[in-house]
Amino acid sequence: MLGLAVTSHLFPRLEAQAFGAGRLTKIRAQAVSGRSCRRVAERLGVPERMRAIAPGDRERNVESLLETERVLASVIEAIIGAISTRLGYEGTAPAVVEAFREEIARALESSVDFKSELQEKLARHGAEVVYEVEEEAGPPHDRRFTVVALVAGEARGRGSGRSKKEAEQDAAAEALEEV
Repeated sequence: MLGLAVTSHLFPRLEAQAFGAGRLTKIRAQAVSGRSCRRVAERLGVPERMRAIAPGDRERNVESLLETERVLASVIEAIIGAISTRLGYEGTAPAVVEAFREEIARALESSVDFKSELQEKLARHGAEVVYEVEEEAGPPHDRRFTVVALVAGEARGRGSGRSKKEAEQDAAAEALEEV
């Protein structure tokens, strides 16, 4: 529902020939990414509401869940799904687009899919990138990853994050500056 609403909003507003199908797909993917869903959840006060309804003996568990991008993204998607069962697509899509307006604008302004950007740039020169986890630190509920982006076996970027995916994006961003 989320992806459909954003795609239906974007497609008629963008010149498909100018952007191309691949670019449109990247814009949509960025606009509805886990990171975007987390920002929307925070703007809508979802974490505060979850804290308020959590049983007193579960506060620590709720806090660790709320720090996880994937949990907040899943909650936002569940909220959208629940609303759409009540209001249908036509009643829900405009609210989804409004809630994600900032993320859509950010995706249109600049790409943050550094991994794809790096991969495309390297492919033009016959090279490829490999990501290796250099370090995992912290307890399971608060894990941090450090990843190295290797191009032709040489470290070109290093990144860290709360997930491997986030650390890889960070490493790719640094590698793009090097390549």
